Amino acid sequence: MIQNCLNEIYACMGIEKEVSAYGHGILQKLEPRFREIDEIAEYNQLKVIKAMQESQVSEACLLGTTGYGYNDLGRDKLEEVYAGIFRTEDALVRPQITCGTHALALALMSNLRPGDELLSPVGKPYDTLEEVIGIRPSRGSLAEYGITYRQVDLLSDGSFDYEGIRQALNERTRLVTIQRSKGYQTRPTLSVSRIGELISFVKSIQPDVICMVDNCYGEFVETREPAEVGADMVVGSLIKNPGGGLAPIGGYIAGTRDCVANAAFRLTSPGLGREVGASLGVLKDFYQGLFLAPTVTAAALKGAVFAANLYEPLGFSVVPDSQESRHDIIQAVTFGNADSVIAFCQGIQASAPVDSHVIPEPWDMPGYDAKVIMAAGAFVSGSSIELSADGPIKPPYAVYFQGGLTWQHAKFGILKSLQSLVNKGLVGKDRLKL
Repeated sequence: MIQNCLNEIYACMGIEKEVSAYGHGILQKLEPRFREIDEIAEYNQLKVIKAMQESQVSEACLLGTTGYGYNDLGRDKLEEVYAGIFRTEDALVRPQITCGTHALALALMSNLRPGDELLSPVGKPYDTLEEVIGIRPSRGSLAEYGITYRQVDLLSDGSFDYEGIRQALNERTRLVTIQRSKGYQTRPTLSVSRIGELISFVKSIQPDVICMVDNCYGEFVETREPAEVGADMVVGSLIKNPGGGLAPIGGYIAGTRDCVANAAFRLTSPGLGREVGASLGVLKDFYQGLFLAPTVTAAALKGAVFAANLYEPLGFSVVPDSQESRHDIIQAVTFGNADSVIAFCQGIQASAPVDSHVIPEPWDMPGYDAKVIMAAGAFVSGSSIELSADGPIKPPYAVYFQGGLTWQHAKFGILKSLQSLVNKGLVGKDRLKL
C-alpha cells in the first residue's frame, strides 16, 4: 500500500517509473551501509550531548547579547562545547565569521607572520583560498604581507609524496594546511587516520610547525576529528555539517589556546580579542543545529552513498566509488561534458523546497577561475549541508553533490538529477537496468 502511494507521489513530482524503479533497485543493496552510518551518527549524537552536559548548558545560554557582547554566557559556553567535541584546548565559534573561506583565512592570517612560509602537502587548495594565499593575486592576500606559499602535489595514486614533503619543509615553514575534502578535484577525501599519519610525519621533521586542517564537510562523518590525531587547528563553517541546517551564518576555529587566541585578536582587535562580539540572537540556532548535526550529517552521507551507487553503474566515474569508506559528505560525479553538469544541477534545484522554480545557469562567481553552476534551494542561503550541487564548467566536467537535511529529501534530489539527464537525452532509459 505505502509503496503504491510512494510511486504515485514520485510520478506526480516528475520522476518516471523507469527512474524510480532503478533507484529502488539500487537501494536494496545499501541497507548494511546505511546501518553503519546510523551507528556512527548515534556515537556522535551521544558525544555532542555529553559535551553539552559537561559544560552545563542552560536555558540562559540560548539567549543573546547586543553591542559589545561582554559576558556573553551562551557564546562562551558554546565555545567550551565545541572544544569538548573536537578534543581541543579552546575554540572560537562566532557569527562574525562569515563563511568557511573566512574562517580559513582568519586562521592563516592570525597565525602567520611576514617572512613565514605556508605549505600545502596535499596539492592545490580549494579555489576560493587561491586569492587568500596569493596564488591568484588579490588585495590583502598573504603574499602581500610577505608570506610565501609552497605546495607538494599528491602522487598519481592519491598517496602523500613524503619525500617531496621532506624537501619542501624548511626553516621558514610556519604552518602546514591540510584540506580534508577534495574541493573541486577528483582526488580522494582524506580520512582522519590518514591526516594523522601526515601530521606525525611533518612533526617528526619539524615538531613546532602548526598543522591546520580544513575540516569543511567532514565533521561527524567519522567517530574522530582531526585534533585527536595531532592537528593544532581544525577549521570549518557552521552552514555546513556542524550547523545542522539551522545555523544562519558562522564559522569555527578549534585548536590550541595560542592558535585560537591569535584568531580571536585578528577577528576583532588587538587588546579586545574574544571578549567582544555579540551573539545577536543566533545562539539557540547554533546550539540546536549542533545537537542535530550528527543526524543531519548521516542523512547527507546516505545521499552521497546512494548517488555513487546510482551513477557508477551508468558508466560515470564517481569519487568516492560505490564501495569506498566515507570521510566527508561530498560525492563527485565526472560527466565529461558541460551539458550533463548543468542538467544534474538543474535537477537538484528542481527538487528543492525553496526556489524550485529557478533554473540555475553557469556564471562568473567571485573567487573562481571559471564559470560555476550552483544548485541550492536552501532555507539558509548558500548552506551546503542542505541539498545542493555545484561544479566549475571546465574539464573534467565534474559535479559535486552534497547535503540533504533528511535522507528522504536527498534521495528525491538524486532521482530528480537523473530524471533531468534522462529528459535531456543525456542518459537513455535503456541504461536504467541493474
